[in-house]
Amino acid sequence: MTRTVIHQPRVAWDGACAFVRAAGSPCYLVFADYVRQWLGPDYRDDLADTRDRLFDNLVRTGGDRYVSDVEAGKWRARLEDLLRTRPELIGSVMELIAMVPRS
Repeated sequence: MTRTVIHQPRVAWDGACAFVRAAGSPCYLVFADYVRQWLGPDYRDDLADTRDRLFDNLVRTGGDRYVSDVEAGKWRARLEDLLRTRPELIGSVMELIAMVPRS
């Protein structure tokens, strides 16, 4: 029997990058709906806040990466905490990651 080892910090990092990409993409509304369904309304609200900060930054700076990087760091920490306390959600986070194309 083969067992798969899932590295939670890596899933959290990949998830953080996917959440930030989704927040600034055309798939945002669909993605946000799945976030609400699978992780809860607080996570969906935080995703909306991320989207607001990304677009505000785009208007102010023309797209400086600083805000994207900060948002990714926030999501990494939040997802690590989630996966540590609710490890049964790792499959949901991995499905969310798979929904967002890599750019």
